[in-house]
Amino acid sequence: MATILVVDDEMGIRELLSEILSDEGHVVEAAENAQQARDYRLRQAPDLVLLDIWMPDTDGVTLLKEWAAQGKLTMPVIMMSGHATIDTAVEATKIGALNFLEKPIALQKLLKAVEQGLAHGTAAPPVVAAAKPASPAGGAGVPASAALPTALSLNASGEPGASGAGQGQAGQSASISFDIPLRDARDAFERAYFEYHLARENGSMTRVAEKTGLERTHLYRKLKQLGVDLGKNKSDA
Repeated sequence: MATILVVDDEMGIRELLSEILSDEGHVVEAAENAQQARDYRLRQAPDLVLLDIWMPDTDGVTLLKEWAAQGKLTMPVIMMSGHATIDTAVEATKIGALNFLEKPIALQKLLKAVEQGLAHGTAAPPVVAAAKPASPAGGAGVPASAALPTALSLNASGEPGASGAGQGQAGQSASISFDIPLRDARDAFERAYFEYHLARENGSMTRVAEKTGLERTHLYRKLKQLGVDLGKNKSDA
């Protein structure tokens, strides 16, 4: 789940993008002009920004330049416009925009751009090599790669634990490999997360929705998307 800031002066565009991205499980914040976007960025940095180019107060390219000059362009930004020229799109990319979407925005292009943007924003930083510890016998040190975890194991409480930890109830323990694409790892975590809450709440969709902060409609869609089996202990209570 990511926090995405949608900046567009058209209410219809903001509402449409908010609905689509919320259905994907993201938290969506909206700004109808550059000033609202500035104010939001002062409070926090979203995981991704969808930024319209043509706005009445300050255009998106100018806002992008401001963020870059102030050191606030720390998140991926995808530009949007229905009237921008190729030169404008190239300029925005040079400033730091990650991508450009032309309105009207096709659903698949939007989802693909968002996925790429989030993957770009969460790319792992380079690993700094640490000094090799000496072995007890005074021989060669253990290779640094041997100390790196290859999977995340979640125990029955939902907290990180060692791989092979004791199993709790069904759906409350999972091991997620780090050697898979980010989207697959995110899906695996979300699947384990929802299965844990379903087991804990005895399949009550109402209580799971309350616990996870999702509306029931969005929750059903998310579970279906993740392939979570609701037939075992599904309840509407």
